[in-house]
Amino acid sequence: MLDNLLNLVKQYAGDAIVQNPDVPNEHNEAAIETASGSIFSSLQSQVSGGGLSNVLSMFTGGGGQNSSVTSNAMASVAGSLMEKFNLDPSKAQGIAATLVPQVLSGLVSKTNDPNDSSFNINGIFSSLSGGKTDGVNFDDVLTKLKGSDGKFSLDDITGLFNQQGGDQGGGIMDKLKGLFGS
Repeated sequence: MLDNLLNLVKQYAGDAIVQNPDVPNEHNEAAIETASGSIFSSLQSQVSGGGLSNVLSMFTGGGGQNSSVTSNAMASVAGSLMEKFNLDPSKAQGIAATLVPQVLSGLVSKTNDPNDSSFNINGIFSSLSGGKTDGVNFDDVLTKLKGSDGKFSLDDITGLFNQQGGDQGGGIMDKLKGLFGS
């Protein structure tokens, strides 16, 4: 997923990074890699920190530009750019505000496009969770949750999994326990 995310950031980095006079040309590639890594780390933190429902919501249309997922990713990118390239905070925030919503929108669009195999929802969550969600079919989860009010709670998700696999243990819930602090 990381390589595909990097390619997606490259696709949208034109105005935000490459053509930006605040980022010297010799740092363009490193800035793109930094932004990509920061977006990934931010999504990973959301998933592992109890924000799985926020990330899921992003893929069903419930997480727009003003979502906590987008805000956290923008803060992460801006912070990394300020730290690594000594950018002025307002310049780094401007880059992040331009780049992150485009990248996340592209990620969602490509993931939801049946004709585009560069991203798939199961691979995304497996990468973000460090493999803890292997065996969970997030296509099914999203399909079932898309019909709801678009807001997810831990109860919605666990209820869905309990309906699918029961509470016998050793199933989907055991795979997800690490994400929710057991």
